[in-house]
Amino acid sequence: MLYRGGLRLLLSVPDVTGAGAPLPDGGGSRPMPDGTAQRPGGWNRFMLEVPDLAAAVQELRAGGVRFRNDIVTGIGTRQVMIEDPSGNPVELFEPMRREARLSPGP
Repeated sequence: MLYRGGLRLLLSVPDVTGAGAPLPDGGGSRPMPDGTAQRPGGWNRFMLEVPDLAAAVQELRAGGVRFRNDIVTGIGTRQVMIEDPSGNPVELFEPMRREARLSPGP
């Protein structure tokens, strides 16, 4: 995580399991639950924090939003990927740890 003024940049560690590294299975490069792997230029996305991911998913599904996957649990968040009307991915996430929040306050 990097801070500069009002900017906060969060980088997600790649999935390195099976490479001899001690990190848990997780990270921004992890394949989708159906096994679909990332490809260059395909998963760059905006991330939006939501307070209740399950409620947001229910509301968006009822509104006809296209989902790329179901809710998955990562290292510090629960997340799901949706598509905007042009097909661009947008990640919705619910932090499970204080440091995973966009505004990490107390």
